[in-house]
Amino acid sequence: MTVRPILELRCRVRAAVRGVFDARGFLEVDTPVLSREVLPEAHIDPITVHLDGDAAPRFLQASPEALMKRLLAREAGCIYQFAQSFRAGERGRQHDVEFCLLEWYEPAATLDGTADLLEALCAAALDTRGIDRMSCREAFTTHAGIDPFAATAGELEAAARRLGAVPAAPGSGESEAERWNRAFERLLAEAVQPRLGHGRPAMLVEWPAAQAAFARLDPDRPEVALRFELFIAGVELANGWEEETRTEVLAERIAAANRIRAAGGRPVLPVPERLLAAHGDAMPAGVGAALGFDRLAMLAAGADSIAAARPFTGEA
Repeated sequence: MTVRPILELRCRVRAAVRGVFDARGFLEVDTPVLSREVLPEAHIDPITVHLDGDAAPRFLQASPEALMKRLLAREAGCIYQFAQSFRAGERGRQHDVEFCLLEWYEPAATLDGTADLLEALCAAALDTRGIDRMSCREAFTTHAGIDPFAATAGELEAAARRLGAVPAAPGSGESEAERWNRAFERLLAEAVQPRLGHGRPAMLVEWPAAQAAFARLDPDRPEVALRFELFIAGVELANGWEEETRTEVLAERIAAANRIRAAGGRPVLPVPERLLAAHGDAMPAGVGAALGFDRLAMLAAGADSIAAARPFTGEA
């Protein structure tokens, strides 16, 4: 089978995306794939590489986030890149060990402006029109029959069982907070997400603070994280947030991620000191976001697997 149509599709989609960012004054950048630091996340396992003569391992980056933020702290301004990214153990119709991630950072932006940018990206790449914005509370209430802001872990687990999205058995020593997050994510993936983004893209906003990741909290509603995810035809395409820029808050969230990793039997990852040093006064407020480029190409191809829109897979 000729590979030319796949290559043409990816070039066409990539050119459309570049056109949107370039017209808005973004600069396209490149950052290292291999680094001594990695941003610890609770449920993402990086791939380590041991170089001859180096005692400490290096990491294939799960995303370019840490390195792009170090550029932001050096006054890079609005930036984007198509980054080859790596995550151990991720395989499936819409996942792979190696994949292409479109990531961007826009200083001074808010989620309102990001909604306009997402609408423009989807229109350029997929010929969609408009975008729907929905809060997590509204989406869960409508599609799962439960308000995540008011529900306990047990109530979320019961809702999951009622809808056939049976959560995994709790791990040994798992905290109430970890149970809550696991049940929330299972409900999202199996009950809410499949119903989002049909007709036109759906931007899910106003997330529970427990799901903040590295987003800042709403100063007027500290129970709300200023985070979003974008869905098209039930596919999670992008996520991001208004960035938390305080060094001490980022350090605590990294420590919390490592505590969850340790409790789940995953290795604790080293603290990214250079990333922490870039925060504080040097780090501009704004929005950072990541979009699965292989998934975008998949949607543009009208396929249901990223393999249909890639010339190679992680088994290359």
